[in-house]
Amino acid sequence: MASRLAGRRAQRDDDAPAEAGDPVAARGLPRALGLTLASALVWGVAHLWAGRRVAGTILLSVFALLAIAGAVTAIVFQPDLVRLAVQPTWLNTFTIGILALGLVWVTIVIRSYQVVRPDGLSIGARTTATMTVTVLCFAVAVPVTWAAHSTYVYKDALTSIFRTGDSNGRPVNTDDPWNGQSRVNVLLLGGDAAANRVGVRTDSMTLASVDTKTGDTVLLGLPRNLESFQLPPGPARDRFPYGFTGDGPGTPGLLNEVYQYAEEHPDIVPGVTKNHRGPELLKATISGILHQRVDYYVLVDMRGFADIVDAVGGIKFRIPEDIVYSRENRVLKAGYRTLSGAEALWYGRSRTNSDDYTRMGRQKCLMRAIAQQADPQTVLLKFDKLAAATKRAISTDIPQELLPAFISLSGKVKGGAKIDSLQFVPPLISTGNPDFALIRKLAAKAVEGGQAGPSATPSATATDSPDTPSGKSGQASPRTTKAPQSKPVSLEATCPS
Repeated sequence: MASRLAGRRAQRDDDAPAEAGDPVAARGLPRALGLTLASALVWGVAHLWAGRRVAGTILLSVFALLAIAGAVTAIVFQPDLVRLAVQPTWLNTFTIGILALGLVWVTIVIRSYQVVRPDGLSIGARTTATMTVTVLCFAVAVPVTWAAHSTYVYKDALTSIFRTGDSNGRPVNTDDPWNGQSRVNVLLLGGDAAANRVGVRTDSMTLASVDTKTGDTVLLGLPRNLESFQLPPGPARDRFPYGFTGDGPGTPGLLNEVYQYAEEHPDIVPGVTKNHRGPELLKATISGILHQRVDYYVLVDMRGFADIVDAVGGIKFRIPEDIVYSRENRVLKAGYRTLSGAEALWYGRSRTNSDDYTRMGRQKCLMRAIAQQADPQTVLLKFDKLAAATKRAISTDIPQELLPAFISLSGKVKGGAKIDSLQFVPPLISTGNPDFALIRKLAAKAVEGGQAGPSATPSATATDSPDTPSGKSGQASPRTTKAPQSKPVSLEATCPS
């Protein structure tokens, strides 16, 4: 009897909590923290070690399912993820989901330590354990918070740049985003707004015509100093029946002045709000010049362009020859180098020892270089700066609902589609007295994939079409325009590499 009582007393002593500062408990702390770390990496490890098999199995199973689902989604459904990433509703869902996951993960880390921590720790050991677990919680919370913040910043930039179709008066049928058309035409504009300049001049104007099935693209470039063109029918043409002259009656207006003129004279673009008058009138004007439909526009402010370049860490680029820029005659030396935003801006804009037409080609090569070098890793590392710069730099009327379709189309373009460029510059045309019939013929052949042949002789009897400016007498103006053999050329062949 005495021996049984002694055994029970000894068992009670073994089961009793250890006293504070117990060295045995202190030796068990590293193991507890190691199990907590393991549970932060793989849910349920601590619970299984502590004998809580039901809870541990559930946690481990959920973790495995989430990991497998994430891997399969990233590998198999990557195109769908990219399309979902441009839809604000899904971005909101992702933000809520990732915050909920982070909260659950932090709770599991804390609970894992609680089930394996030894009793009887000294104050110092408890403090060490608390700090270690807090660090583990931060290690989980920081990337989750960063992902949620980045998603919010991205969604804010997305909704700031792209409005819904209903809000901009362009409802979209997502089942047929291109309205049955075989091509989508987007007008790419480069504006030169700056703190020391009033208004916006569109010094870069390119119509990108993209085949919606193959992604093959033709870039039709128009010079900033094109003259003698008609504005579209309506109030604009009523004001300038003989061709655009801008604010100087009797003097020719330039194509790059149309945007700002429309913004300053709302009566020629009735029913269109501020900051949209310029794009609408310019789209209609260029559509008339090329006889090509203009579906949407994208305007990139050149100063904002420099910010975008800086945000991605510069552009690696080969400069074929020295480029002189600025009033101080600074020089961008030829050779391989990484251009800053300011240097890239000057490379694309400098006309010293060159002309508008040369810099048009340089600008297209810069856009190509940025598109090639904006890889996912760079975008992620510079995300906040890039999103802020993009918000400041870009405006467009492409609806949000069309973004998934444009993402799919851009994948075709990057996946080996042919990209050709045709510039309507001298000697192909005279900017002061352009042959619009020739421009339209060459544009049509380029878009159709054909090749424009040479004129047999200069067109001594060519006349304007009914919507082309002519003399004030109303009679057609004869012109002599030499039409050299012309066809679109590949950017791969013309841009430095």
